[in-house]
Amino acid sequence: MSIAFWCIFVAGLMPGLTALIAKLGKTEIGAFDNNHPREWMARLEGRRARAVATMQNGYEGFPLFAAAVIIAQFGGAAQDCVNMLAMGYIGIRVLFTVCYLQNWATLRSLVWFAGIAVILTLFCITPAIAG
Repeated sequence: MSIAFWCIFVAGLMPGLTALIAKLGKTEIGAFDNNHPREWMARLEGRRARAVATMQNGYEGFPLFAAAVIIAQFGGAAQDCVNMLAMGYIGIRVLFTVCYLQNWATLRSLVWFAGIAVILTLFCITPAIAG
């Protein structure tokens, strides 16, 4: 399995990891309520609420990233480029998470655009699409 495919796997796990940041430990609204997890998370504030937002953003961006990697890989793009871009995306998502948790809104937005640029690049380097 290629590095790029492993990056899809990692990107798929990342939202769950950010959810743990929101759920672990004592919160202002009490311990995590597994009977009503969405209602409990909706009442969070501050850093924990931003962790939930990071989780949601990760789930929103994941399908486009996964599609871009798969299309690039099977569309004839150079494997080394696909691997590097996919690893770059993972790094960008880690930085995005840090920015979100630290409430660095402007930097977070710039990092988000970098992630979109990586996805767009994956499509652009694919001979079957760029044609």
